[in-house]
Amino acid sequence: MKTLFKLIYILSFALVVTSCNSDDDGTPEIVNEEEVITTVIVNLDPGPTGSVITLRSFDSDGDGPTDPVVTVSGELSANTIYEGEIQFLNETESPAEDITEEVREEANEHQVFYTIASGLNASVTYEDFDGDNNPLGTLVTVTTTDASTGLLTVTLRHEPKKPNDNTLLDAGGETDVQVSFPVVIN
Repeated sequence: MKTLFKLIYILSFALVVTSCNSDDDGTPEIVNEEEVITTVIVNLDPGPTGSVITLRSFDSDGDGPTDPVVTVSGELSANTIYEGEIQFLNETESPAEDITEEVREEANEHQVFYTIASGLNASVTYEDFDGDNNPLGTLVTVTTTDASTGLLTVTLRHEPKKPNDNTLLDAGGETDVQVSFPVVIN
């Protein structure tokens, strides 16, 4: 009987020791949290031929119920080439956190899409790319032609399919932020 108790004790101890052992090496899993984006700024610079036009959206509560305030500093000139740069900010922090840096660092996991509404006489060409030579979109060229009005919609996608045909429909992924700017070409 003593031998049976010893055997049960040894088996119980072995069971406790092995059940406490885990495959966890003690290193916490890094979670890539989605960033809060309150502000989207697109600066369009025509160079020496004119003034920089700034498209800005500020959403004080990020994805909250408050609608963003969208402003455009002026009209684009017809038949003009603009160098464009986009910036994403989290202005709930002080100083504001520049999310654009993270988008560029994680270029393979992001893409900025530019959708031009029917009737707006402009086109967008990507000028920066990820490590696999797929478009990123933080730097672009915007080319205008004839006078017109319409919406330019900017969408930052997280983990889109790459390569894609540069449309949201083909890209998949999750939308981090999307803003439509009313644009006038004169």
